[in-house]
Amino acid sequence: MNNTEKGSKAYLFSIVLVAVLGGLLFGYDTAVISGAEKGLQAFFMGAGDFTYTDAWHGITSSSALIGCIIGSAISGLFASRFGRKNSLFMAGVMFFLSALGSYWPEFLFFDYGKPTYSLLLAFNFYRILGGVGVGLASAICPMYIAEIAPSNIRGTLVSWNQFAIIFGQLVVYFVNFLILGDNINPVIKAVDGVNQIINPGESVWAIETGWRLMFVSEAVPAGLFTLLVLLVPETPRYLAMVGKDEKALSVLSRINGMSQAEIILQEIKATAEEKTEKLFTYGWTVIFVGIMLSVFQQAVGINAVLYFAPRIFESMGMSNPMVQTVFMGVVNILFTLFAIFTVERLGRKPLLIWGSIGMAIGALGVALSNAVTGLPAIVPVVSIMIYSASFMFSWGPICWVLIAEIFPNTIRGGAVAIAVAFQWIFNFIVSSTFLPMYNMSAGDMGVKFGHMFVYGLYGVICVVAAIFVWRIVPETKGKTLEDMTRLWRKDR
Repeated sequence: MNNTEKGSKAYLFSIVLVAVLGGLLFGYDTAVISGAEKGLQAFFMGAGDFTYTDAWHGITSSSALIGCIIGSAISGLFASRFGRKNSLFMAGVMFFLSALGSYWPEFLFFDYGKPTYSLLLAFNFYRILGGVGVGLASAICPMYIAEIAPSNIRGTLVSWNQFAIIFGQLVVYFVNFLILGDNINPVIKAVDGVNQIINPGESVWAIETGWRLMFVSEAVPAGLFTLLVLLVPETPRYLAMVGKDEKALSVLSRINGMSQAEIILQEIKATAEEKTEKLFTYGWTVIFVGIMLSVFQQAVGINAVLYFAPRIFESMGMSNPMVQTVFMGVVNILFTLFAIFTVERLGRKPLLIWGSIGMAIGALGVALSNAVTGLPAIVPVVSIMIYSASFMFSWGPICWVLIAEIFPNTIRGGAVAIAVAFQWIFNFIVSSTFLPMYNMSAGDMGVKFGHMFVYGLYGVICVVAAIFVWRIVPETKGKTLEDMTRLWRKDR
């Protein structure tokens, strides 16, 4: 029997491998700031035409997320008008241009190495451009995988996208660590309410060059992804929706075998009227569930930890915070693998609920460590690891699995775009408010009040997230994408 009769898993996995590179770039682009932000902050503190405050730094560190909001908001339009494949190609181009522009924001218009307000705006433009690519990839990569994959392994394959995101973060943590080498990141402290660089002579290289190299390192995986995505097919569900049934059948047969492909194509065609169905055709509940899954994935605070990990470990008294950051990345990888290999057996809801409980324990452990004096530094460090690991086997991968599969075919493009846009909106809110909240002080408690408050807040949100999943979110394990149409039509 040839592959068109029985299907080819090798062909399927090669397609998915290219698609998850988009997830790797997602993780790489959003986490590269963790190693670069202190050098970047010190660089713009040298500007003579404006004062680079904590608020400015919070916005600059999170500016890529503005692009993510834009990219995810337009992802439904792009996915429907240009196709899933072409949209991923455009995302790759944006990743590549952003990496180069963030490395050399002075290009054509400004003096190299001279920080100014205008240069800050140019730098943020390039970061936002990359963010648009991240927003597109974050919505379309899991959608692409879900529309390619057979239903019995769809959850596992979509979970690999989250693995790629976390792996991308680990890679960039390690790359940042190697780039920094023996050089020292600047130490910045507020003296009488004004930020100052302590011993600036020790960190000149990190301020002038280090952060640039960290950003441009993304050009390598971005260029590879952009070229490889040209080699993968369009998804059969999109092809069927635009009337290219023969091409859709060809892709399906290579993956599932000819006899099964014909059955799947008929199911797709029975529900594939994407251009005629309105967003609320299946009621508001399905849209609400998708939005709240995205909101909770960010509101639990994980990205504040991922983006500012070195700074957090430094505040806990760690002598080399980059080492703990890399170690946390390894732990995240291991627990993401746990989710990948159990999602089809345990289901989506149990993993989300137990992960929420674990995150609550970890976050409240950090809050307690800052409320009680005299506890060893290992207590908050272990608590942060529990918090992060719990996210990685639950909300990290499972939220993307549910968003990719919970919506009916006819509204998936628009519904995913809205859900992912909310994800990035709350990512920006959490990331841009973390540093000001983290550095809050109150009376004799000083800055530790901020540490206690922010993790206490995240812990409470984790508990609310567990209740939401338990009471409202449906289990989708083992269901086909076409089953989602019947599920939500029945519940109307």
